[in-house]
Amino acid sequence: MDGYERSTYGDAFADVYDEWYTDITDLDATVAMLRAAAGEGPVLELGVGTGRLAVPLASGGLRVVGVDTSAAMLERLRARDPDRLVETVEGDMVADLPPGPFSLAVVAYNTLFNLTAEGEQEACFAAVAERLAAGGRFVVEAFVPEEPPRSGDDVAIRTLAADRVVLSLSRHDPERRLAEGQFVELTEAGGVRLRPWSIRYRSPEELDAMAAAAGFDVEDRVEDATGTAFDAERSARHVTTYRRR
Repeated sequence: MDGYERSTYGDAFADVYDEWYTDITDLDATVAMLRAAAGEGPVLELGVGTGRLAVPLASGGLRVVGVDTSAAMLERLRARDPDRLVETVEGDMVADLPPGPFSLAVVAYNTLFNLTAEGEQEACFAAVAERLAAGGRFVVEAFVPEEPPRSGDDVAIRTLAADRVVLSLSRHDPERRLAEGQFVELTEAGGVRLRPWSIRYRSPEELDAMAAAAGFDVEDRVEDATGTAFDAERSARHVTTYRRR
């Protein structure tokens, strides 16, 4: 997408992220699962955003470091975390990761797919492995791509109200496993607001291959943080825990 940069998504969605996505997964179950996986910590969150997971983890006594390319997202995190319990790094989740070692790294709800350049996701696995203690865990939460993958252009209505309409426009390139689009928000008071996004999606099997190349084994895979069993034929998402060898 022309003009789309690493911080574009975060800067465009920071003001609505908590409104739109707070309940996208079970927050309490996810935090509990991560606490159990982290042990004594510390924890590294990639694409920390507004701190939806990082703040409750840090409030529970863990040292948490969150990385995000978007200054707007990190500003929202700091508003949620006035005591500065979460350490933040404004930067890329491959090149700018802090040195560690960490007992747990996590990349939540599809955030890994925000890395769209060739080889970036593989580089992320390698960078995380370098920063984990021996036996450390990397938790990846993502959707399971449709097979066959969607192709062409889509237009849909996300929100329809008397004073507000949000349209979803998307373009799908199955050859490159790339999807990109815009949420176009129209309001009487605010006019037009564009919220662009771009992802490169991968199957669980493709992620497993990246993980293995970086020195990880699959420790566990469930459909969601509540522990629902993963069904390779039916599950639309997965939470996979990789363990560093």
